[in-house]
Amino acid sequence: MTITLDGSSLTIEKLVAIARDHENVQLAPEALERIKVCRAMLEEKLARKEVMYGTNTGIGEFSETMLNDEQVKEFQKYLIYNHAAGIGEPAPIEYVRAALAGRINVHAHGNSGCRPEITLTLVEMLNKGVTPVVCQKGSVGASGDLAPMAQAALLLMGEGEAFYNPVGGAGGERLPGAEAMQRAGIPVPGLQARDGLAAINGSNLLTAMSALHIYDMERFIKQAEIAAAMTIEALLGNLKPYNTKLHELRGFRGAVTSAKNIMKLLEGSDLTTGKMKTKVQDAYSMRSTPQVIGAARDAIAYARAQVEIELNGVGDNPIFVPELKLTLTGANFQGTPVSLPMDMAGIAITMVCVLSERRMNRLTNPALSQGLPDFLAHEPGFYSGMMLSQYTADHLIVEQKILSAPASIQSIPAAADQEDFVSMGLNTALKNGQILDNAYGVLGIEFMAAAQALDFREFHPGKGTQCARGVIRKHVEHLHVDRPLYNDHNTMKELVKRGEILTEVEKVVGPLD
Repeated sequence: MTITLDGSSLTIEKLVAIARDHENVQLAPEALERIKVCRAMLEEKLARKEVMYGTNTGIGEFSETMLNDEQVKEFQKYLIYNHAAGIGEPAPIEYVRAALAGRINVHAHGNSGCRPEITLTLVEMLNKGVTPVVCQKGSVGASGDLAPMAQAALLLMGEGEAFYNPVGGAGGERLPGAEAMQRAGIPVPGLQARDGLAAINGSNLLTAMSALHIYDMERFIKQAEIAAAMTIEALLGNLKPYNTKLHELRGFRGAVTSAKNIMKLLEGSDLTTGKMKTKVQDAYSMRSTPQVIGAARDAIAYARAQVEIELNGVGDNPIFVPELKLTLTGANFQGTPVSLPMDMAGIAITMVCVLSERRMNRLTNPALSQGLPDFLAHEPGFYSGMMLSQYTADHLIVEQKILSAPASIQSIPAAADQEDFVSMGLNTALKNGQILDNAYGVLGIEFMAAAQALDFREFHPGKGTQCARGVIRKHVEHLHVDRPLYNDHNTMKELVKRGEILTEVEKVVGPLD
């Protein structure tokens, strides 16, 4: 499948396919025409020596410095050199591929002013497996993700480094940029007036990473509902809190969906028939599950909407409007519209994990577990069962809490106070990746504990929970006697990360909303 980039129809799912599945892309013919029209207007303005920021002027604090004709030709090269100033390990290939696709989609509007050769070269790089080596750190999330995107732009001059993998998939051979482009058969276009700034001036890495994180967060939330259903069942939970009518009366969409999914997972359970004796009212960590996971759903849904607006918007400065013969300077590169909701999305994932750990605590605590063995051990006192699993989850959650401090309010003025408010959006994206990584571990431990608890119960489980337990047992054995648990924890973490439980459960109960 080839995905067409036209400036207006790029979804998170399409971006995931480009980034992770190495789907080919093409530039829509009408988009190419728009790029040509815009470039023609820019060259007319250059010929008239009309002042245009970053084209025939310096940038940032140097925006009042006019460039002569010779300097205009050379300026873009030095712009890229100066801005390729990141630090740290290379960003994962999927992040960079997604960022390149996002940048092509910005160009597709025909408002960036670059030559068509620049955009078409980025298309070829995606399709032929040339991924720039880009340091993960160094962007402040305003004026765009300048440092990482400048490192990518080095390849447009036959410089920098790239991972080369012509067949797609993970990894790639790390090569000098010129060699990677030569081996892929991609002509190096070089940079002329405006080309360099048009390649880097937008929050593309922030938005790309956020799009992939949203996709993963949504899958995580569904798995959190599966784990919750297993734990509620194992603790003989009262099911009245999961009646959708309760949540419809309040009105929050996420809570309605979460309650609906939990009951769908428990369909067929003896717990739904009234056969099992339950408490009149359970603890908050159980009966608040739809409200808490639902709130996370709503936060992530808002973040998705904002990210998809940004994916299909014009994040650039200046912006050229050919139909009006206008050059508009502004701040459409500002990352705040993405970083603010993504800060909230990261907090939402942490919140769901805190709830997960509290439910897991009830499974292992003999005072709270509704008759389950102490710490889910077969000979409590001689064996300690899953006592230490809680320690591991707690460590991960404390890290998540630290990482949940918003980055979007951490502005530090830069560039001689010309850039005196910045979004710090890439910090948001980086910490969200870490929050998610820890989340897989926390939820994996709840899954493991819930499966162990259900093994002790002698009643018929729900269709969804029974399937989930079966998937877990394919990878982690029941804990009959104490054993080192680190392998089990890591196995469960990877199981959650790749979404195998979700995939198999949906085959049995149908898609979760």
